[in-house]
Amino acid sequence: MKPTLLVLAAGMGSRYGSLKQVDSIGPSGEAIIDYSIYDAIKAGFGKVVFVIRKDIEDTFKEVFGNKFSANIPVEYVFQELDNLPAGISAPPERVKPWGTGHAVLVAASAIREPFAVINADDFYGSSSFQMLADFLSPLTEHDTTHCMVGYQLANTLSDFGYVSRGVCEISDERLLEGVTERTHIQRKTGKIVYKESEDVWTALPAETIVSMNMLGFAPGVFQLYQAYFEEFIHKNKGELTAEFYIPTVVNRLVEEGKGSVEVLASKEKWFGVTYKEDKEIANTKVQQLIDKGVYPPNLWG
Repeated sequence: MKPTLLVLAAGMGSRYGSLKQVDSIGPSGEAIIDYSIYDAIKAGFGKVVFVIRKDIEDTFKEVFGNKFSANIPVEYVFQELDNLPAGISAPPERVKPWGTGHAVLVAASAIREPFAVINADDFYGSSSFQMLADFLSPLTEHDTTHCMVGYQLANTLSDFGYVSRGVCEISDERLLEGVTERTHIQRKTGKIVYKESEDVWTALPAETIVSMNMLGFAPGVFQLYQAYFEEFIHKNKGELTAEFYIPTVVNRLVEEGKGSVEVLASKEKWFGVTYKEDKEIANTKVQQLIDKGVYPPNLWG
């Protein structure tokens, strides 16, 4: 069975101000999302589902829709504040979305097959998509085996400021035991460190495996997303900033023995445009991949 790629793109308009201003990192105007869809098609994914917001639907389809739908079946689902269980309403003052876990849950009606989840504005590398497709293709709705593509920490840093990363605890069998969020990670005095408190910095090995929100799930996992979100929303329905995250689901299903998550170690170099200075480096990295023959100069030409 061909897996589906679920792309979390509801935050794109907020981050960029306008989708028409999405940073081009390829020589023919390609954004990071173009390379992800290209890699997914090449790896054998059979469909793409985009999680977006209603207010960016027309612009998103104008910028991206036609070139993607000409190459792979595409569906859209919408993450809105009122996508809540019956009888619960969002606080009128709330503007913050309900989080990445909620974004996955709203796609349940569009996905019946094994699926991968990625961020729209992260570059993951072609081999990572191939590993995901190979892992997911044999799964059925009855499976409780899932996966996460793990990256070496040194391959995910910015040269221009700190980042936050989910540090993975992994068993000898390469199964995920938990994800711990670490903030203010950066290179400092020749080491990679994170800020534990105001004056305390703790070193992390360069090869530490971190999660970059690239995961694969058997379709039955939606039942857990639903159950965990209902618990979350009943506890937090009046909160203005509380969010339901993917790692919350992953950690709980592992802790409760309701599934396993195999960590697929990627040697790819992740990158994004966290800081404005990152764009020039992203341009250079993509051009290097084009020079190596990984990508054509014009993805959709």
